[in-house]
Amino acid sequence: MSADALVAELLAGDRRALARAITLVESRLPEHQARASTLLAQLPTTRQATRIGISGTPGVGKSTFIEAFGRHLTGLGKTVAVLAVDPTSQVSGGSILGDKTRMEELARDPRAFIRPSPSSGALGGVGPRTREAVRLCEAYGFDVILVETVGVGQSETAVAQLVDCFVMLLQPGAGDDLQGIKRGILELVDLVLVTKSDGPNTQAVAQATHHYQQALHILRQEGWHPPVLAVSGLARTGLEDAWANIERFIAQLDIPAKRRGQALHWFDHALDEGLRAWFAGRVDAAKLAAARSAVASGAQSVPAAVRGLIQPLEE
Repeated sequence: MSADALVAELLAGDRRALARAITLVESRLPEHQARASTLLAQLPTTRQATRIGISGTPGVGKSTFIEAFGRHLTGLGKTVAVLAVDPTSQVSGGSILGDKTRMEELARDPRAFIRPSPSSGALGGVGPRTREAVRLCEAYGFDVILVETVGVGQSETAVAQLVDCFVMLLQPGAGDDLQGIKRGILELVDLVLVTKSDGPNTQAVAQATHHYQQALHILRQEGWHPPVLAVSGLARTGLEDAWANIERFIAQLDIPAKRRGQALHWFDHALDEGLRAWFAGRVDAAKLAAARSAVASGAQSVPAAVRGLIQPLEE
């Protein structure tokens, strides 16, 4: 299918076209990348969604919360896309991509769309083509896009560069509460949700909420003060307050300025990626192997080896 036809079907509300478009932009084949570039260039910029990034360490209950939160939003009449990023094995290169099975109820909701994608070794908690997938879902016409990160902890800051509101999920009773959230994320997070606020966890959640509030008060003394709320995906409590605070935060943003900043961040990322691909296509494979061997053996420093590969390409 041509890029023109795929865009037309996507804009007409064809879910299969959306799925095919995401598959196309995620492909590493050169001919697919060229078509994907054409497709993305034809997407309208008039359709905009509320973009929410959701991060949290493994076991915090991201999938349970997202299913409950997604159902809450569809109950309000909104359409919701979930872009879930699963970790890719450094050994096999594979990913489980099991988010649809973990969110069975939301997966059956006609107002929701769930797309699991592999991280493919990309750092920062998002996949290498999550930005493109967000644009496709936005062009499709979803009201809210939820980006679920890999869940590896304090390094998950890349998602903050492609969403409007960055939500951090934390759980009580997981060791030192103040060590559970690191400065790198605390400086970027817009809302903190303490999960599993049900049953015997009520007291522990109250204590953890208090600790997190104190930590945020110390580190975020100016500007927006991220609220700390207790939620339960299982009992489906606290969801209304969470959404109300997200709306309150987004209401005070300059969205056009934020989008411009995100576009520049995407540009820098794409430029770095393009330069690496350009270099890989022009460097002599034997010279590259020799340079790697020299670095590994200690015969040559890393800066010298890199300069030795790049300088001939500049001539």
